[in-house]
Amino acid sequence: MAVRKVSFIQEEYYHIYNRGNSKQIIFHDKEDYERFIGLLYACNSSKNFRIFSLNNDQSIFDFNREKQLCAIGAYVLMPNHFHLLLTQIEDRGISKFMQKLTTAYVMYYNKKYKRTGSLFEGKFKSENADTDRYLKYLFSYIHLNPIKLIEKDWKEKGIKDKLKALEFLSKYKYSSFVDFLGELRIKNNILNIKYFPDYFPNKKTFTKEIMSWINYRND
Repeated sequence: MAVRKVSFIQEEYYHIYNRGNSKQIIFHDKEDYERFIGLLYACNSSKNFRIFSLNNDQSIFDFNREKQLCAIGAYVLMPNHFHLLLTQIEDRGISKFMQKLTTAYVMYYNKKYKRTGSLFEGKFKSENADTDRYLKYLFSYIHLNPIKLIEKDWKEKGIKDKLKALEFLSKYKYSSFVDFLGELRIKNNILNIKYFPDYFPNKKTFTKEIMSWINYRND
């Protein structure tokens, strides 16, 4: 798989995203989602990781990563795409992490579904969050994505039931939304928010920010 030739800058923030070829589904079931989420943790390491080296009693989260390549501030997985919010820790950390992540997932996917060839729509896309306002907005943008699964056109027409939408987000396990709500789970270890501005020191401030965007779309 080709390495994306982009010079990511230390102490800057990037919205990283990609989708399946021709918008094809890349996560079909719980196992697919869980594998990609596990790889978000394991591939974010300067060490090589081989999932087949784990025994039956081990979790992918038992892997001792030592030095991380980048810090993950937020993520969401949707049926045919994903979004990540990253900042670099090691030199070329984002590029190395994304190469390891996508290569590992494509190998898993192709083996499981007995297929060959590329899975993603070219190389991953990136946007530099070069203002404080845009960076803060990305935390909401990324976490609000799953609402499209219950109200496809909510961005254009607004949300019919705001409390229902918030409840749906709080039960959606394939994003970092519940981590910001304070739910204790092994997946908390994917995030490393100390490298990001402290926009949401507690559950209340995070929920308030999310609701402000939900309400904004309904005005």
